[in-house]
Amino acid sequence: MKILIINGPNLNLLGKREVDIYGNESFEVFFENLKSKYPKTELEYFQSNSEGRLIDKLHETGFSFDGIIINGGAYSHTSIAIADALAAIKTPCVEVHISNIQAREAFRLHSYFTKNCVGIISGLGLKGYELALQYFLEK
Repeated sequence: MKILIINGPNLNLLGKREVDIYGNESFEVFFENLKSKYPKTELEYFQSNSEGRLIDKLHETGFSFDGIIINGGAYSHTSIAIADALAAIKTPCVEVHISNIQAREAFRLHSYFTKNCVGIISGLGLKGYELALQYFLEK
């Protein structure tokens, strides 16, 4: 099974930024632990602060992977272009948010991605990525 995790803007700063919201573990450390825990699964990781690069990655992988786990960061709430890319690809996607977006600022209450994803996990910290992975593995 081949699964891609895509993280959007500012998620490269996990472990350093707003640790009260996002925790103090870097995504790189978390990802290495996740790969160790699921050695039979081919896991790849991509992060970009650029909307266009995220779209390009979805186009590149959206027809050949078994699943995509996407945390678009703030683009989840603003990018119709990424939402269109999610609608255009065949690979199923699960949307993940580290914080509980329903308990945050009003602009975070809506995600353009959700309608093009098979599900959404929000507010469970980095554990949300593992739960999304387990969804694909059990599917």
